[in-house]
Amino acid sequence: MTETLVPQAEATATPPSKRLFIKTYGCQMNVYDSERMADVLRPLGYAVTEDVEAADFVILNTCHIREKAAEKIYSELGKMRELRDIKREAGGDLTIAVAGCVAQAEGEEIMKRQPAVDIVVGPQAYHQLPELLTRTARARGERIGADFAPDDKFDALPAARFTEGPTAFLTVQEGCDKFCTFCVVPYTRGAEWSRPLASVLEEARALAGRGVREVTLLGQNVNAYDGERPDGRKSSLAELAYALAEIPGLDRIRYTTSHPNDMSDELIAAHGDLDALMPYLHLPVQAGSDRILRLMNRKHGRQKYIDLIARIREARPDMAMSGDFIVAFPGETDREFEETLDLVRQVRYASGFAFMYSPRPGTPAAGMGRQIEPEVAKERLHRLIELLTEQQTAFNQAQAGRTLDVLFDRKGRHADCRQAVGRSPYLQSVHVDDADHLIGQIVPVEIISGQQNSLTGRLVSAEATKKEKAA
Repeated sequence: MTETLVPQAEATATPPSKRLFIKTYGCQMNVYDSERMADVLRPLGYAVTEDVEAADFVILNTCHIREKAAEKIYSELGKMRELRDIKREAGGDLTIAVAGCVAQAEGEEIMKRQPAVDIVVGPQAYHQLPELLTRTARARGERIGADFAPDDKFDALPAARFTEGPTAFLTVQEGCDKFCTFCVVPYTRGAEWSRPLASVLEEARALAGRGVREVTLLGQNVNAYDGERPDGRKSSLAELAYALAEIPGLDRIRYTTSHPNDMSDELIAAHGDLDALMPYLHLPVQAGSDRILRLMNRKHGRQKYIDLIARIREARPDMAMSGDFIVAFPGETDREFEETLDLVRQVRYASGFAFMYSPRPGTPAAGMGRQIEPEVAKERLHRLIELLTEQQTAFNQAQAGRTLDVLFDRKGRHADCRQAVGRSPYLQSVHVDDADHLIGQIVPVEIISGQQNSLTGRLVSAEATKKEKAA
Protein backbone atom coordinates (compact mmCIF):
# COMPACT_ATOMS: atom_id res chain seq x y z
CA MET A 1 0.00 0.00 0.00
CA THR A 2 1.39 3.38 -0.97
CA GLU A 3 0.75 6.52 1.01
CA THR A 4 0.67 9.93 -0.64
CA LEU A 5 0.20 13.45 0.56
CA VAL A 6 -1.71 15.88 -1.65
CA PRO A 7 0.75 18.59 -2.77
CA GLN A 8 0.41 22.13 -1.52
CA ALA A 9 -1.81 24.20 -3.80
CA GLU A 10 -0.47 27.35 -5.39
CA ALA A 11 -0.52 30.49 -3.26
CA THR A 12 -3.59 32.71 -3.24
CA ALA A 13 -3.86 36.41 -2.55
CA THR A 14 -5.92 35.84 0.61
CA PRO A 15 -4.30 33.62 3.24
CA PRO A 16 -6.49 30.55 3.96
CA SER A 17 -8.18 30.43 7.34
CA LYS A 18 -8.18 26.63 7.63
CA ARG A 19 -5.75 23.81 6.97
CA LEU A 20 -6.55 20.48 5.29
CA PHE A 21 -4.39 17.35 5.62
CA ILE A 22 -5.16 14.41 3.31
CA LYS A 23 -3.38 11.08 3.62
CA THR A 24 -3.87 8.94 0.54
CA TYR A 25 -3.56 5.16 0.47
CA GLY A 26 -3.46 2.92 -2.58
CA CYS A 27 -3.91 3.53 -6.27
CA GLN A 28 -3.59 6.46 -8.65
CA MET A 29 -7.36 6.91 -8.65
CA ASN A 30 -7.20 7.66 -4.95
CA VAL A 31 -4.50 10.26 -5.64
CA TYR A 32 -6.84 11.88 -8.18
CA ASP A 33 -9.75 11.70 -5.72
CA SER A 34 -7.65 13.36 -3.01
CA GLU A 35 -6.76 16.21 -5.34
CA ARG A 36 -10.44 16.70 -6.16
CA MET A 37 -11.42 16.59 -2.47
CA ALA A 38 -9.00 19.44 -1.90
CA ASP A 39 -10.66 21.26 -4.82
CA VAL A 40 -14.18 20.96 -3.40
CA LEU A 41 -13.01 22.19 0.02
CA ARG A 42 -10.92 25.09 -1.24
CA PRO A 43 -13.95 27.45 -1.57
CA LEU A 44 -14.60 26.85 2.13
CA GLY A 45 -11.23 28.39 2.93
CA TYR A 46 -9.21 25.17 3.24
CA ALA A 47 -5.62 25.03 1.98
CA VAL A 48 -3.63 21.80 1.90
CA THR A 49 -0.90 21.31 4.49
CA GLU A 50 1.68 18.55 4.81
CA ASP A 51 1.83 19.08 8.58
CA VAL A 52 -0.91 17.01 10.20
CA GLU A 53 -0.42 18.79 13.53
CA ALA A 54 -1.32 22.11 11.87
CA ALA A 55 -4.50 20.74 10.31
CA ASP A 56 -8.08 21.69 11.15
CA PHE A 57 -9.47 18.89 9.00
CA VAL A 58 -7.90 15.47 8.36
CA ILE A 59 -9.08 13.09 5.65
CA LEU A 60 -7.82 9.50 5.40
CA ASN A 61 -8.51 8.48 1.78
CA THR A 62 -8.44 4.72 2.06
CA CYS A 63 -7.81 1.67 -0.11
CA HIS A 64 -9.38 -1.76 0.50
CA ILE A 65 -7.14 -3.80 -1.78
CA ARG A 66 -4.27 -4.67 0.52
CA GLU A 67 -4.41 -7.09 3.42
CA LYS A 68 -5.78 -5.79 6.73
CA ALA A 69 -6.42 -2.39 5.13
CA ALA A 70 -9.25 -1.56 7.52
CA GLU A 71 -7.18 -2.42 10.61
CA LYS A 72 -4.40 -0.10 9.46
CA ILE A 73 -6.93 2.70 9.12
CA TYR A 74 -8.28 2.11 12.63
CA SER A 75 -4.73 2.30 13.96
CA GLU A 76 -4.23 5.61 12.16
CA LEU A 77 -7.57 6.87 13.49
CA GLY A 78 -6.36 6.20 17.02
CA LYS A 79 -3.47 8.57 16.39
CA MET A 80 -5.84 11.18 14.95
CA ARG A 81 -8.06 10.93 18.04
CA GLU A 82 -5.03 11.56 20.27
CA LEU A 83 -4.07 14.56 18.14
CA ARG A 84 -7.60 15.95 18.42
CA ASP A 85 -7.53 15.57 22.21
CA ILE A 86 -4.27 17.54 22.34
CA LYS A 87 -5.67 20.27 20.08
CA ARG A 88 -8.83 20.54 22.18
CA GLU A 89 -6.80 20.90 25.37
CA ALA A 90 -5.04 23.81 23.69
CA GLY A 91 -8.35 25.41 22.73
CA GLY A 92 -8.47 24.17 19.14
CA ASP A 93 -10.24 21.32 17.37
CA LEU A 94 -9.84 18.78 14.60
CA THR A 95 -12.44 17.29 12.24
CA ILE A 96 -11.70 13.72 11.15
CA ALA A 97 -13.04 12.04 8.00
CA VAL A 98 -12.57 8.61 6.44
CA ALA A 99 -13.00 8.52 2.65
CA GLY A 100 -12.41 5.98 -0.11
CA CYS A 101 -13.03 2.27 -0.44
CA VAL A 102 -12.74 1.29 3.24
CA ALA A 103 -15.35 3.96 3.95
CA GLN A 104 -17.58 2.43 1.29
CA ALA A 105 -17.11 -1.11 2.59
CA GLU A 106 -17.28 -0.44 6.33
CA GLY A 107 -19.87 2.38 6.40
CA GLU A 108 -21.40 3.00 9.82
CA GLU A 109 -19.14 0.37 11.37
CA ILE A 110 -16.26 2.88 11.22
CA MET A 111 -18.11 5.37 13.37
CA LYS A 112 -19.19 2.65 15.79
CA ARG A 113 -15.63 1.40 16.25
CA GLN A 114 -14.03 4.83 16.31
CA PRO A 115 -16.43 7.52 17.58
CA ALA A 116 -13.79 10.19 16.97
CA VAL A 117 -14.63 9.98 13.24
CA ASP A 118 -16.89 12.86 12.19
CA ILE A 119 -17.50 12.00 8.53
CA VAL A 120 -17.49 8.81 6.45
CA VAL A 121 -17.68 9.34 2.69
CA GLY A 122 -17.37 6.79 -0.11
CA PRO A 123 -15.49 7.36 -3.39
CA GLN A 124 -18.63 8.32 -5.30
CA ALA A 125 -19.83 10.86 -2.74
CA TYR A 126 -16.88 13.07 -1.85
CA HIS A 127 -18.47 15.97 -3.72
CA GLN A 128 -20.80 16.06 -0.69
CA LEU A 129 -17.90 16.91 1.64
CA PRO A 130 -18.75 20.64 1.99
CA GLU A 131 -22.31 19.78 3.02
CA LEU A 132 -21.22 16.96 5.34
CA LEU A 133 -18.59 19.20 6.89
CA THR A 134 -21.10 21.97 7.48
CA ARG A 135 -23.57 19.57 9.04
CA THR A 136 -20.87 18.18 11.28
CA ALA A 137 -19.88 21.68 12.37
CA ARG A 138 -23.50 22.29 13.32
CA ALA A 139 -23.57 18.97 15.21
CA ARG A 140 -26.62 17.70 13.38
CA GLY A 141 -27.71 15.84 10.25
CA GLU A 142 -26.43 12.81 8.38
CA ARG A 143 -22.65 12.34 8.44
CA ILE A 144 -22.30 9.39 6.09
CA GLY A 145 -22.20 9.74 2.32
CA ALA A 146 -21.60 6.42 0.57
CA ASP A 147 -23.84 6.17 -2.46
CA PHE A 148 -22.96 5.10 -6.00
CA ALA A 149 -23.65 8.11 -8.20
CA PRO A 150 -20.47 8.99 -10.14
CA ASP A 151 -22.33 11.17 -12.63
CA ASP A 152 -23.57 13.37 -9.76
CA LYS A 153 -20.05 13.49 -8.33
CA PHE A 154 -18.33 14.75 -11.48
CA ASP A 155 -21.11 17.22 -12.21
CA ALA A 156 -20.65 18.70 -8.73
CA LEU A 157 -16.85 19.00 -8.79
CA PRO A 158 -15.30 22.42 -9.43
CA ALA A 159 -14.24 22.97 -13.03
CA ALA A 160 -10.85 24.32 -11.93
CA ARG A 161 -8.15 21.92 -10.77
CA PHE A 162 -5.06 22.94 -8.84
CA THR A 163 -2.17 20.89 -10.18
CA GLU A 164 1.58 21.10 -9.82
CA GLY A 165 4.09 19.97 -12.39
CA PRO A 166 3.79 18.79 -15.98
CA THR A 167 1.96 15.50 -15.28
CA ALA A 168 -1.54 14.84 -14.01
CA PHE A 169 -4.01 12.03 -13.38
CA LEU A 170 -7.41 12.23 -15.07
CA THR A 171 -10.19 9.84 -14.03
CA VAL A 172 -12.34 8.84 -17.03
CA GLN A 173 -13.96 5.60 -15.84
CA GLU A 174 -14.99 4.14 -12.50
CA GLY A 175 -16.31 0.87 -11.17
CA CYS A 176 -16.03 -2.71 -12.39
CA ASP A 177 -18.39 -5.32 -13.83
CA LYS A 178 -15.83 -8.12 -14.02
CA PHE A 179 -16.32 -9.60 -10.51
CA CYS A 180 -12.96 -11.35 -10.19
CA THR A 181 -13.43 -13.65 -7.22
CA PHE A 182 -10.54 -12.13 -5.24
CA CYS A 183 -11.49 -8.46 -5.68
CA VAL A 184 -13.62 -6.03 -3.65
CA VAL A 185 -13.70 -3.25 -6.27
CA PRO A 186 -17.18 -4.08 -7.69
CA TYR A 187 -18.54 -3.80 -4.15
CA THR A 188 -16.68 -0.62 -3.15
CA ARG A 189 -16.63 1.32 -6.44
CA GLY A 190 -19.88 0.09 -8.00
CA ALA A 191 -20.73 -0.75 -11.60
CA GLU A 192 -18.68 0.40 -14.59
CA TRP A 193 -19.43 4.00 -15.52
CA SER A 194 -17.69 6.36 -17.94
CA ARG A 195 -17.52 10.13 -17.94
CA PRO A 196 -18.95 11.88 -21.01
CA LEU A 197 -16.37 12.55 -23.70
CA ALA A 198 -16.88 16.32 -23.60
CA SER A 199 -16.34 16.41 -19.83
CA VAL A 200 -13.02 14.57 -20.10
CA LEU A 201 -11.80 16.74 -22.96
CA GLU A 202 -12.76 19.92 -21.11
CA GLU A 203 -10.73 18.89 -18.07
CA ALA A 204 -7.80 17.82 -20.27
CA ARG A 205 -7.76 21.16 -22.08
CA ALA A 206 -7.77 22.97 -18.76
CA LEU A 207 -4.84 20.86 -17.56
CA ALA A 208 -2.89 21.57 -20.75
CA GLY A 209 -3.59 25.25 -20.25
CA ARG A 210 -1.93 24.99 -16.83
CA GLY A 211 1.24 23.49 -18.31
CA VAL A 212 0.45 19.78 -18.03
CA ARG A 213 2.29 17.88 -20.78
CA GLU A 214 1.29 14.34 -19.84
CA VAL A 215 -2.00 12.89 -18.59
CA THR A 216 -2.60 9.42 -17.22
CA LEU A 217 -6.19 8.32 -17.78
CA LEU A 218 -7.50 6.39 -14.80
CA GLY A 219 -10.17 3.75 -14.34
CA GLN A 220 -10.69 0.46 -12.58
CA ASN A 221 -11.12 -0.93 -16.12
CA VAL A 222 -10.04 2.12 -18.07
CA ASN A 223 -10.05 0.39 -21.47
CA ALA A 224 -13.76 -0.36 -20.94
CA TYR A 225 -14.34 3.39 -21.30
CA ASP A 226 -17.49 4.15 -23.29
CA GLY A 227 -18.25 7.78 -22.50
CA GLU A 228 -21.20 9.40 -24.22
CA ARG A 229 -20.52 11.79 -27.09
CA PRO A 230 -22.53 15.01 -27.59
CA ASP A 231 -24.59 13.24 -30.29
CA GLY A 232 -25.50 10.43 -27.90
CA ARG A 233 -23.19 7.80 -29.38
CA LYS A 234 -20.61 6.02 -27.25
CA SER A 235 -16.93 6.84 -27.48
CA SER A 236 -14.22 4.20 -26.95
CA LEU A 237 -10.92 4.73 -25.17
CA ALA A 238 -9.21 4.72 -28.57
CA GLU A 239 -11.47 7.56 -29.78
CA LEU A 240 -10.73 9.44 -26.57
CA ALA A 241 -6.99 9.00 -27.14
CA TYR A 242 -7.23 10.37 -30.69
CA ALA A 243 -9.18 13.38 -29.41
CA LEU A 244 -6.73 14.04 -26.58
CA ALA A 245 -3.81 13.88 -29.00
CA GLU A 246 -5.28 16.91 -30.81
CA ILE A 247 -5.08 19.15 -27.71
CA PRO A 248 -2.19 21.65 -28.09
CA GLY A 249 0.50 21.20 -25.46
CA LEU A 250 -0.66 17.73 -24.40
CA ASP A 251 2.21 15.61 -25.66
CA ARG A 252 1.86 12.36 -23.75
CA ILE A 253 -1.06 10.05 -22.97
CA ARG A 254 -1.02 7.03 -20.67
CA TYR A 255 -3.81 4.94 -19.17
CA THR A 256 -4.22 2.43 -16.35
CA THR A 257 -5.51 -0.08 -15.30
CA SER A 258 -6.69 -2.26 -18.19
CA HIS A 259 -8.40 -5.63 -18.50
CA PRO A 260 -7.30 -8.00 -21.29
CA ASN A 261 -10.91 -8.55 -22.41
CA ASP A 262 -11.36 -4.85 -23.13
CA MET A 263 -8.24 -4.46 -25.27
CA SER A 264 -9.96 -3.76 -28.61
CA ASP A 265 -8.45 -3.89 -32.09
CA GLU A 266 -9.08 -0.15 -32.35
CA LEU A 267 -7.12 0.56 -29.17
CA ILE A 268 -4.25 -1.69 -30.26
CA ALA A 269 -4.12 0.15 -33.60
CA ALA A 270 -4.07 3.50 -31.80
CA HIS A 271 -0.79 2.52 -30.16
CA GLY A 272 0.71 2.22 -33.62
CA ASP A 273 -0.86 5.42 -34.93
CA LEU A 274 -0.44 7.91 -32.07
CA ASP A 275 2.99 9.16 -31.06
CA ALA A 276 1.37 10.72 -27.99
CA LEU A 277 0.17 7.33 -26.73
CA MET A 278 3.16 6.14 -24.74
CA PRO A 279 4.67 2.68 -25.40
CA TYR A 280 4.01 1.41 -21.89
CA LEU A 281 1.00 -0.72 -20.99
CA HIS A 282 -0.06 -2.09 -17.62
CA LEU A 283 -2.15 -5.17 -18.43
CA PRO A 284 -2.74 -7.45 -15.41
CA VAL A 285 -3.00 -11.20 -16.00
CA GLN A 286 -2.90 -12.38 -12.32
CA ALA A 287 -1.94 -16.02 -13.08
CA GLY A 288 -0.53 -18.25 -15.79
CA SER A 289 -2.73 -21.30 -15.19
CA ASP A 290 -6.03 -21.67 -17.06
CA ARG A 291 -7.61 -23.45 -14.10
CA ILE A 292 -6.62 -20.70 -11.66
CA LEU A 293 -7.78 -18.03 -14.12
CA ARG A 294 -11.19 -19.75 -14.23
CA LEU A 295 -11.33 -19.85 -10.42
CA MET A 296 -10.46 -16.16 -10.42
CA ASN A 297 -13.29 -15.51 -12.92
CA ARG A 298 -10.89 -13.62 -15.15
CA LYS A 299 -12.86 -14.59 -18.30
CA HIS A 300 -9.70 -15.01 -20.37
CA GLY A 301 -7.20 -17.81 -20.71
CA ARG A 302 -3.44 -18.01 -20.71
CA GLN A 303 -3.03 -18.30 -24.48
CA LYS A 304 -5.49 -15.49 -25.20
CA TYR A 305 -3.37 -13.19 -23.04
CA ILE A 306 -0.10 -14.26 -24.70
CA ASP A 307 -1.63 -13.82 -28.19
CA LEU A 308 -2.93 -10.39 -27.16
CA ILE A 309 0.58 -9.29 -26.14
CA ALA A 310 1.89 -10.43 -29.53
CA ARG A 311 -0.75 -8.36 -31.35
CA ILE A 312 0.05 -5.29 -29.24
CA ARG A 313 3.76 -5.62 -29.98
CA GLU A 314 3.04 -6.08 -33.66
CA ALA A 315 1.32 -2.69 -33.62
CA ARG A 316 4.00 -1.10 -31.41
CA PRO A 317 7.22 -3.17 -31.44
CA ASP A 318 8.87 -1.25 -28.60
CA MET A 319 5.91 -1.66 -26.23
CA ALA A 320 7.01 -2.14 -22.61
CA MET A 321 4.64 -4.39 -20.69
CA SER A 322 3.73 -4.30 -17.01
CA GLY A 323 1.47 -6.69 -15.11
CA ASP A 324 -0.10 -7.74 -11.82
CA PHE A 325 0.22 -11.23 -10.38
CA ILE A 326 -1.33 -13.08 -7.45
CA VAL A 327 0.49 -16.12 -6.10
CA ALA A 328 -0.93 -18.82 -3.83
CA PHE A 329 -4.54 -18.37 -4.89
CA PRO A 330 -6.67 -21.03 -3.14
CA GLY A 331 -5.84 -24.44 -4.55
CA GLU A 332 -2.87 -23.31 -6.67
CA THR A 333 -0.48 -26.24 -7.15
CA ASP A 334 3.27 -26.09 -7.60
CA ARG A 335 2.81 -26.91 -11.28
CA GLU A 336 0.26 -24.11 -11.73
CA PHE A 337 2.62 -21.64 -10.10
CA GLU A 338 5.33 -22.77 -12.53
CA GLU A 339 2.90 -21.91 -15.35
CA THR A 340 2.82 -18.34 -14.05
CA LEU A 341 6.62 -18.19 -14.09
CA ASP A 342 6.61 -19.58 -17.63
CA LEU A 343 4.12 -16.92 -18.78
CA VAL A 344 6.33 -14.20 -17.29
CA ARG A 345 9.33 -15.57 -19.17
CA GLN A 346 7.37 -15.61 -22.44
CA VAL A 347 5.99 -12.07 -22.13
CA ARG A 348 9.23 -10.43 -20.86
CA TYR A 349 7.92 -7.66 -18.61
CA ALA A 350 9.53 -4.27 -18.14
CA SER A 351 7.97 -4.10 -14.67
CA GLY A 352 5.51 -6.05 -12.60
CA PHE A 353 3.72 -6.20 -9.28
CA ALA A 354 3.33 -9.47 -7.40
CA PHE A 355 1.26 -10.18 -4.30
CA MET A 356 0.39 -13.10 -2.09
CA TYR A 357 -3.30 -13.92 -2.14
CA SER A 358 -5.12 -12.72 0.96
CA PRO A 359 -8.87 -13.16 1.54
CA ARG A 360 -11.15 -10.15 1.25
CA PRO A 361 -14.35 -10.44 3.30
CA GLY A 362 -17.40 -10.75 1.09
CA THR A 363 -15.54 -12.00 -1.99
CA PRO A 364 -16.15 -15.52 -3.36
CA ALA A 365 -12.50 -16.54 -3.05
CA ALA A 366 -12.54 -15.87 0.69
CA GLY A 367 -14.80 -18.90 1.14
CA MET A 368 -12.85 -21.25 -1.10
CA GLY A 369 -11.13 -24.24 0.41
CA ARG A 370 -7.48 -25.26 0.01
CA GLN A 371 -5.98 -21.98 1.20
CA ILE A 372 -2.20 -22.11 0.69
CA GLU A 373 0.15 -22.34 3.66
CA PRO A 374 1.90 -19.00 4.36
CA GLU A 375 5.38 -20.52 4.07
CA VAL A 376 4.59 -21.87 0.59
CA ALA A 377 3.00 -18.57 -0.46
CA LYS A 378 6.03 -16.56 0.68
CA GLU A 379 8.42 -18.84 -1.20
CA ARG A 380 6.39 -18.50 -4.41
CA LEU A 381 6.18 -14.74 -4.03
CA HIS A 382 9.94 -14.52 -3.53
CA ARG A 383 10.61 -16.53 -6.71
CA LEU A 384 8.20 -14.47 -8.79
CA ILE A 385 9.54 -11.14 -7.54
CA GLU A 386 13.08 -12.34 -8.25
CA LEU A 387 12.14 -13.13 -11.87
CA LEU A 388 10.27 -9.85 -12.38
CA THR A 389 13.17 -7.89 -10.88
CA GLU A 390 15.59 -9.68 -13.21
CA GLN A 391 13.45 -8.74 -16.23
CA GLN A 392 13.00 -5.13 -15.11
CA THR A 393 16.73 -4.71 -14.56
CA ALA A 394 17.51 -6.24 -17.96
CA PHE A 395 15.01 -3.93 -19.67
CA ASN A 396 16.50 -0.87 -17.99
CA GLN A 397 20.06 -1.90 -18.79
CA ALA A 398 19.10 -2.42 -22.43
CA GLN A 399 18.36 1.31 -22.71
CA ALA A 400 22.05 2.20 -22.27
CA GLY A 401 23.34 3.89 -25.41
CA ARG A 402 19.87 4.92 -26.59
CA THR A 403 18.57 8.47 -26.76
CA LEU A 404 15.14 8.80 -25.16
CA ASP A 405 12.82 11.77 -24.86
CA VAL A 406 12.46 12.55 -21.16
CA LEU A 407 9.76 14.69 -19.56
CA PHE A 408 11.42 16.33 -16.56
CA ASP A 409 8.92 16.71 -13.71
CA ARG A 410 10.94 17.44 -10.55
CA LYS A 411 14.34 18.26 -9.13
CA GLY A 412 16.59 15.41 -8.07
CA ARG A 413 18.11 14.75 -4.67
CA HIS A 414 21.55 15.99 -5.69
CA ALA A 415 21.05 19.75 -5.76
CA ASP A 416 24.81 20.36 -6.01
CA CYS A 417 24.74 18.68 -9.42
CA ARG A 418 21.58 20.55 -10.46
CA GLN A 419 20.01 17.15 -10.92
CA ALA A 420 16.52 16.72 -12.40
CA VAL A 421 14.34 13.62 -12.63
CA GLY A 422 11.97 12.79 -15.43
CA ARG A 423 10.14 9.94 -17.11
CA SER A 424 11.07 8.08 -20.25
CA PRO A 425 8.35 6.99 -22.71
CA TYR A 426 8.49 3.63 -20.88
CA LEU A 427 7.69 5.26 -17.50
CA GLN A 428 11.23 4.77 -16.17
CA SER A 429 12.69 7.35 -13.81
CA VAL A 430 15.63 9.09 -15.47
CA HIS A 431 18.22 11.04 -13.44
CA VAL A 432 20.19 13.74 -15.26
CA ASP A 433 22.70 16.28 -13.93
CA ASP A 434 22.70 19.94 -14.99
CA ALA A 435 19.03 19.69 -15.95
CA ASP A 436 17.07 21.36 -13.15
CA HIS A 437 16.27 24.28 -15.47
CA LEU A 438 14.34 21.93 -17.75
CA ILE A 439 11.45 21.02 -15.43
CA GLY A 440 8.29 20.80 -17.50
CA GLN A 441 10.11 20.21 -20.78
CA ILE A 442 10.55 17.11 -22.94
CA VAL A 443 14.23 16.81 -23.80
CA PRO A 444 16.37 14.19 -25.58
CA VAL A 445 18.61 12.36 -23.12
CA GLU A 446 21.40 9.89 -23.83
CA ILE A 447 21.08 6.96 -21.45
CA ILE A 448 24.39 6.16 -19.81
CA SER A 449 23.30 3.25 -17.66
CA GLY A 450 20.28 1.38 -16.39
CA GLN A 451 19.70 0.15 -12.85
CA GLN A 452 16.93 -1.92 -11.32
CA ASN A 453 14.61 1.01 -10.69
CA SER A 454 15.91 3.89 -12.79
CA LEU A 455 18.10 5.16 -15.63
CA THR A 456 21.02 7.58 -15.59
CA GLY A 457 21.46 9.90 -18.54
CA ARG A 458 23.03 13.08 -19.85
CA LEU A 459 21.64 15.88 -21.96
CA VAL A 460 22.09 15.58 -25.71
CA SER A 461 23.01 18.59 -27.81
CA ALA A 462 20.70 19.60 -30.64
CA GLU A 463 23.42 18.78 -33.18
CA ALA A 464 23.89 15.27 -31.77
CA THR A 465 20.15 14.70 -31.91
CA LYS A 466 20.04 15.64 -35.59
CA LYS A 467 22.90 13.22 -36.38
CA GLU A 468 21.19 10.35 -34.56
CA LYS A 469 17.90 10.91 -36.39
CA ALA A 470 19.73 11.07 -39.71
CA ALA A 471 21.50 7.80 -38.94
